[in-house]
Amino acid sequence: MDLKNEPKKASSKKIGLALGGGGARGLAHIGVIKALEAAGMQINYISGTSMGALVGGFYALTKDIYLLENLFLNLKRKDIFSTKDVLRKKSGALFRDEPVMRLLESAFKDKKFDDCIIPFKAIATDVSNGDEVVMESGSLLEAIRASISLPLIFSPVKVENRILMDGGFVNPVPADVVKNMGAEVVVAVDVSSKWLNITEKEVNFSNMYSIVSDVLSTIEYQISKKNLEKADIVIRPLVLGRSWIDFDHSREIIKAGEDEVKYSLKELVEKTGCLKSPQTLINKFIDFLFGG
Repeated sequence: MDLKNEPKKASSKKIGLALGGGGARGLAHIGVIKALEAAGMQINYISGTSMGALVGGFYALTKDIYLLENLFLNLKRKDIFSTKDVLRKKSGALFRDEPVMRLLESAFKDKKFDDCIIPFKAIATDVSNGDEVVMESGSLLEAIRASISLPLIFSPVKVENRILMDGGFVNPVPADVVKNMGAEVVVAVDVSSKWLNITEKEVNFSNMYSIVSDVLSTIEYQISKKNLEKADIVIRPLVLGRSWIDFDHSREIIKAGEDEVKYSLKELVEKTGCLKSPQTLINKFIDFLFGG
């Protein structure tokens, strides 16, 4: 079935998509968007934090989720993180900025927020006072680079007169932001909650990557719990066992996002007032999952 050329039916309520952070686990957002498109769901607003800002910003700009998927399927961990950069002596970050900047420049070039087809906002944290910064104008590349600037991993970014870092410390899954944009139904995608369930995953403190990942993710998880109450639907892709640097497993993580939508599909149809019947959309989604 050719999903790209399949006619779409618009929902009667405006859908807002809030995409959370999580590094490589955030690639599940790609799968979620693919599945929502396959089910005929039209996304009207997008907010994103960290990896959610990257995926959300690209989709808001192009409405071509398959282009973004191909970009990451051809990307490896070494293209962003290199062990030779660890413990740099003259920087507050473990990794150099150049590899991630090449990725962002290839995706966003000189595009602005005003160029987005879908209204989009990205979240960052002001280093000086810990305030949430909601970015909605100017350079997409600058905004997303700020939103993904995990402390210790990448250096903070100066945007206008502020020094900004990863937005996960103030709003890991920005459901409230997309609701304030005008969304009538807020769909939040959280790629950290199940991954952090220590009853299902043994925390590994044997190396620096695991320590940084576990500490940062735990902080974001605790902050996100209350804000997720503002979402109408929360989708949690099953990305257990995958860390924020696992870009070598892009296909698997994207598939996890696709698969998880099936559990929320009926609720999505009912809450959005989609013109198609729930069973018709479920049948169409089954075709999508199994290549019918």
